[in-house]
Amino acid sequence: MKMRFLIAGVLTAAASAPAPARDTEYKLPFADVLTISEAQGKLDGSVKFYLRGQKTPKVLEKKGDDVSNRKTNGVGKDDVFACKWAALSALLALQDKAKRVGANAVVDIVSYYRKNVFSSATDYECHAGAVIVGVTLKGTYAKVAQ
Repeated sequence: MKMRFLIAGVLTAAASAPAPARDTEYKLPFADVLTISEAQGKLDGSVKFYLRGQKTPKVLEKKGDDVSNRKTNGVGKDDVFACKWAALSALLALQDKAKRVGANAVVDIVSYYRKNVFSSATDYECHAGAVIVGVTLKGTYAKVAQ
C-alpha cells in the first residue's frame, strides 16, 4: 500500500514539473531586415549598418560601442517575421544613438544574445519563445568615409 502512494506521489510530482520554455534559435539574413516594408522611412539612410566581416568604408573615427536588446510579442506571429521586427527595432535604436553621437555608421555589428557573440558577414541571430521574440545587436558607432 505504501508503495502505491509513493508511486502516485512521484507521478504527481513529475506531472506538475514545469515544461521547458520554447527557445527556437534562428540565423537569418540581415539584408532581409533592411528591405522589409516596415523599415522604409524608418531607416532613413543617414546611418549605414555593417556586420562584422563585411567590407566597410574607411573608418575615420570610432565613437563608442553599444548594445541594443529588443523584444517583440510573438503571439500569433510567424517567428521569422517577428525576428525581422525585433531586429528592425534594434537597428532603429542604434540609428537614433548614432545620430546623437555624430556617427554615420554602425560597424562590426554582431549578435549578442545573452552575451554570447554570433558573428557573420550576412546573418543575425534571433530567439523565439512561446510569447517573446528577441534580437540583441552589439556594434561600434563610427564616422566613415563617404
